[in-house]
Amino acid sequence: MEAISSSKLVPAHITKLSTSKQILSCNPNKHLISVKCSSSQGSKRESLSISSCDLTDTRHVPVGGQLISGSAHSRNPVGKTFSSTGVWTLDQHVSESSSQVTEDKVGVLLLNLGGPETLNDVQPFLFNLFADPDIIRLPRLFRFLQRPLAQLISVLRAPKSKEGYASIGGGSPLRKITDEQAQALKMALEAKKLHANVYVAMRYWYPFTEEAVHQIKNDGITRLVVLPLYPQYSISTSGSSIRLLQSIFQEDSCLSSLPVSIIQSWYQREGYIKSMANLIETELKSFSKPEEVMIFFSAHGVPVTYVEDAGDPYRDQMEDCISLIMKELKSRGTDNNHTLAYQSRVGPVQWLKPYTDEVLVELGQKGVKSLLAVPVSFVSEHIETLEEIDMEYRELALESGIENWGRVPALGCTSSFISDLADAVIEALPLATAISQENPTKKSTSAESDTNLVRYVLTLFFGSAVAFVLLFFPKLASTFKNYI
Repeated sequence: MEAISSSKLVPAHITKLSTSKQILSCNPNKHLISVKCSSSQGSKRESLSISSCDLTDTRHVPVGGQLISGSAHSRNPVGKTFSSTGVWTLDQHVSESSSQVTEDKVGVLLLNLGGPETLNDVQPFLFNLFADPDIIRLPRLFRFLQRPLAQLISVLRAPKSKEGYASIGGGSPLRKITDEQAQALKMALEAKKLHANVYVAMRYWYPFTEEAVHQIKNDGITRLVVLPLYPQYSISTSGSSIRLLQSIFQEDSCLSSLPVSIIQSWYQREGYIKSMANLIETELKSFSKPEEVMIFFSAHGVPVTYVEDAGDPYRDQMEDCISLIMKELKSRGTDNNHTLAYQSRVGPVQWLKPYTDEVLVELGQKGVKSLLAVPVSFVSEHIETLEEIDMEYRELALESGIENWGRVPALGCTSSFISDLADAVIEALPLATAISQENPTKKSTSAESDTNLVRYVLTLFFGSAVAFVLLFFPKLASTFKNYI
């Protein structure tokens, strides 16, 4: 995909949780987005497609039964774009909806991973993480084993994870930083004449998504923008949180009528790209010879099957993101060599390559002496930046022959970044549409009850077997631990 010019305002990809057939299309002379919706009356299934304003680049990726924006070179595009029933420009839509928006009680929901705040929280946090079917994707026939398997993995991984969290102070700073970002975003929105309540929803630790949704309902929010704090979309990060949110809303008759906009990914926004370039430029100046520094983008990895089998746009969006950042840097006169690698792989399955640890060794062998690590998947400091990058990878790099090491900090509450998130929220507001009140959850039948009973028995049996193995065959458990 051709990189988007840094001088061009590129709005975030925005999904409407809607049943509308209305289409907002791009005006080639304005920096807008296009939204294409379709309906199949026979199946009562709504499809949604969203693309950036580049009319030569329409991107469709399936997630959770809907179409969302992905990369121009997504390897598994699914779905069709149906004919429109009308064409509006975004400017017109915003103008006609602005009075309604100002009358609403606006809420912004920030989605993030969450993290254990104390060492005692580590094992239950890991259980919540691995119990998510979007993290460990089991075949349908074996999904009843999800929770027992999560229990086994969390117990085996907890000791090592506790060491990592102990090394950064005894817990994750993610909640504190996310709360600070929420407050900064609220202030930025007020500066732009929009009063909004900003909420934080963590996927695997407190405050859980259910807590945030309960507060939104109690506060009487009448229009909501959902903003995942992940620049690039993946089914294992933004996707998992969004699907949980959709499930909660669809099961509540009041919430299902609440107008909602979801910003799926925003790595291509001008404010984000420039903020990242600013941080990189600043850190390069700390080296004695900035022009010789290799810029090393380290992204959180995902299993290859997510991309090749499930259509996850993450790899394509990540590569596109790096291209945009480097193009911005080049426009400023910074033309350093750069590379991208993926960190944090878990288990025996193949993850996206190249791996960060392997690339660091290779760069040292090739004679690279100065390296600037850039954690491009994250906008907050946490275990993967403070311990994995700052400690493990730094030590490996120095052992491999790299002499000068630097690391770009996460964006945190950088003013230009927060201001751009506020703009993204404002752009998304007019597109908010109510979720269908139709509850997709089927009522339980006697056959389903029988199936659930069988699953319960099998789960109980498997859990007992796991406990037996851990207790009486520690060597076997230790062997299994090496694979997770």
